[in-house]
Amino acid sequence: MLRFETAGESHGECLVATLAGLPAGIPISLKAVNHELWRRQQGYGRGGRMKIEEDRAEIVAGVRHSHTIGSPVAILIRNRDWQNWTEVLPVEDTEGAADKRKPVTRPRPGHADLAGAIKYGFDDARYILERASARETAARVAVGALVKALLAEFGIQVLSHVIAVGPVRLERAAAWKEIVALSRQPEVLLGCVDAETEVRMKEAVDQAYRTGDTLGGVFEVVARGVPVGLGSHVTWDSRLDGRLAQAIVSIQAVKGVEIGLAAEGAANFGSKVQDTIRYDREERRFARGANRAGGLEGGITNGQDVVVRGLLKPISTLRRPLESVDLPTREPALAAYERSDVCVAPAAGVIGEAMVAIVLAQAFLEKFGGDSLGETRRNFEGYLEQVRSF
Repeated sequence: MLRFETAGESHGECLVATLAGLPAGIPISLKAVNHELWRRQQGYGRGGRMKIEEDRAEIVAGVRHSHTIGSPVAILIRNRDWQNWTEVLPVEDTEGAADKRKPVTRPRPGHADLAGAIKYGFDDARYILERASARETAARVAVGALVKALLAEFGIQVLSHVIAVGPVRLERAAAWKEIVALSRQPEVLLGCVDAETEVRMKEAVDQAYRTGDTLGGVFEVVARGVPVGLGSHVTWDSRLDGRLAQAIVSIQAVKGVEIGLAAEGAANFGSKVQDTIRYDREERRFARGANRAGGLEGGITNGQDVVVRGLLKPISTLRRPLESVDLPTREPALAAYERSDVCVAPAAGVIGEAMVAIVLAQAFLEKFGGDSLGETRRNFEGYLEQVRSF
């Protein structure tokens, strides 16, 4: 089983990720991992933290001579901002340390602050926000880069683009070549494939910044080259659409998910929604008239692009704080503010790529197994032959 965990706090010494279950022999490039981390940090509307951090992955286990060796991979991403927090968040308590704390006693609406403080019995929300912060997703992106290396060995690519920022929306479908070109740009604005729409997105972000507000958005993750047959219909928790939905909604500030054209389908007749089936006798394969299902039917991949959208709420840290309550006094107060972003839609798309890649890789290895890349490849090629002869 392919599984991962992350650890670390937003202002702690480092983020840590472990990934177990990768077959031996997968080529790994630190340059490629660090490029994914760079992509996560980009985008118009990011805050001051991105000017401090320059995320670099350190792989300390599981990769030797640029290849996985079958054992768990361990990754460190050091927080450069730690130097400003060493006395605020020390591992061991020392005399006078309490005076150096930076308590958060005015919880932010929409954040984990209040619910977490109540759950764990803390008198302030500092420890809650440290772990609940989206800073944790840098570790997920590093893990995603490793599993992307596995998927690439089998012709599977996972990329993203932004289709909405606040009220501004891309009103057309994006072509795969546009999404690929976007991923190769040396500078990221708002991650939209359409230049005119992106200009209007930027204007919306500027307006939010001027008023001390924040903006949400919608990102779309597309996985190309996914074979038919990943996932299953036989149990509720093996359905791949459910697993993808959970993975996307686990991203901080994501409140909804759409697979394919779910919202459009819900407002239409069945005859207008289902993807028609035809058979190409020359190529000896089945084909579809469209991909409204987003590459998944009955919880199983059907060979088309897997298309998943994440609906991102505006982040909850506002420069113009909302009404809250002071925890010690229970008196009305304005919510706490810490350095933050205005819009994170492009970064959320990169994180979404990582989560989709992880879920697809899990399903891929569940089906094809293999302790080494060669064994996995033999199993995969045998299955492709079965599909071709169907």
